[in-house]
Amino acid sequence: MKIRFWGVRGSIPAPGPDTNRYGGNTSCVSVTSDSGGLIIIDMGTGLMHLGNTLMGREFGKGQGKASILLSHTHWDHIQGLGFFAPVFIGGNQFAVWGPGPYGSAEMLEDILEGQMDPNFSPLQTLKNFSATFEVKAAPCGAPFQAEGLTVTCREHPHGATTALAFRIEEGGKSFVYASDVGQPDEGAPPTPEAVEFYRGADVLLHDTTYFPHNQLNRRNRGFSTYEDAAAAAIAAKVKRLVTFHYDQDYTDDDVDALVSACRSWLDAHGGKEIELVPAREGEEITI
Repeated sequence: MKIRFWGVRGSIPAPGPDTNRYGGNTSCVSVTSDSGGLIIIDMGTGLMHLGNTLMGREFGKGQGKASILLSHTHWDHIQGLGFFAPVFIGGNQFAVWGPGPYGSAEMLEDILEGQMDPNFSPLQTLKNFSATFEVKAAPCGAPFQAEGLTVTCREHPHGATTALAFRIEEGGKSFVYASDVGQPDEGAPPTPEAVEFYRGADVLLHDTTYFPHNQLNRRNRGFSTYEDAAAAAIAAKVKRLVTFHYDQDYTDDDVDALVSACRSWLDAHGGKEIELVPAREGEEITI
């Protein structure tokens, strides 16, 4: 599998000279299988840049096919959809797997349709997409197939709501995407269920929105600190930890400091063998 980062920020895009090295777009990650199958995780503003890249491939000819895994429907995870060029090319096919309240794909589609309302978007409706765009409720706990990859999802706490984490497997290798997760109590360890879901992952991408001191008055937002992420990585004995979903107010220098502090925390708490990889827009890692 190849994992590429298209947007790594949280809450709101933060472009500018102080965020050039890590990037200012919101959450979007692509996963490409060994056989070329494409999964897109989350549809933040980074989706626009992924879409422009895909237009130079079969998607520009209306021959593309991909699955989209949607962790939740906060704006920073869906706002790129209306600017995703391949959906305007007839013949392309997209299946969107996301959180459906009570298992309802119709409710999820209604939420996505709502952001296309003429008050918010000139597109007016999802029906103006030329590509096939099918919305499905992801079945938590039950593995399913997407583009030749095995996907399992579970809910985790995210402030007043929940979000989905995804475990993607191929050929005995595993990638876990766990953005927008926050324990409700300060210093709470990862739950046994979360640890089991992350267990032994080759790569764990985990929410690292905050330094601990910044989280103190923002706990109800449902995000993690680098300490939370490191503790989860150590407990689950993962091979690589990827930092992700950086706070919109953090400069590149702030993220440098966060990554350095995370490395020190891992080393001091039994995680010296865990490789630490900061997510940066445009960079790719291979499992």
